[in-house]
Amino acid sequence: MRLFAAVLPPAEAVGELARAVDALQVLPGADGLRWTGRGGWHFTLAFMGEVEDRLLPELTERLERAARRTEPFPLRIHGGGHFGGRALWAGAAGGIGDLRLLAERAGAAARRAGVPMEEHRHYQAHLTLARSRGGRRDVTDGRDVTGGTDMTDSTDVDLPLYVEALGGFAGTPWEVAELVLVHSRLPVSGVAREQPRYEAVVRCPLGRARPGAPG
Repeated sequence: MRLFAAVLPPAEAVGELARAVDALQVLPGADGLRWTGRGGWHFTLAFMGEVEDRLLPELTERLERAARRTEPFPLRIHGGGHFGGRALWAGAAGGIGDLRLLAERAGAAARRAGVPMEEHRHYQAHLTLARSRGGRRDVTDGRDVTGGTDMTDSTDVDLPLYVEALGGFAGTPWEVAELVLVHSRLPVSGVAREQPRYEAVVRCPLGRARPGAPG
């Protein structure tokens, strides 16, 4: 199955961001973007791609261990950015160092469980809001991971305009209390505007100080 580890924002944070995105969707060129489904908004920690079922038990164990080693931390959705002409995203503020550490630990857990992973790269906290209409892509981790041609020049939409509009957005902080292993199902029907479907496979609570949690 196609998996990634993520931090999922709570409903209140999603609602705040949704109102900001509603304002973005009236900007010039908004119909030239494919807006992501709000029910699937997330901050990717480690993208794993296709993972063999036999690896899932050890992967789960190692992710749980990584989560136990990381104490809960504050986070909020803040500002935004873009990846070339490919994707528009919202950023994060607060415990960015903790988020980066959790991402590193999730990636290491996947490697040790036998999941083939790309070389370590600088972690950019982002929540994808929209993608170019130049072709089907999943930029879950900021990369074109489904193959095909490069998307850098596939849209004429002025993404910096959207980033500027997001610049003043600062969501309410919440406490990140779990790492979630997510199953990603890409659209296969060919229906226009069909969104990927995301399913939480495992939820791993953060921190050691939980009743009954092993050390």
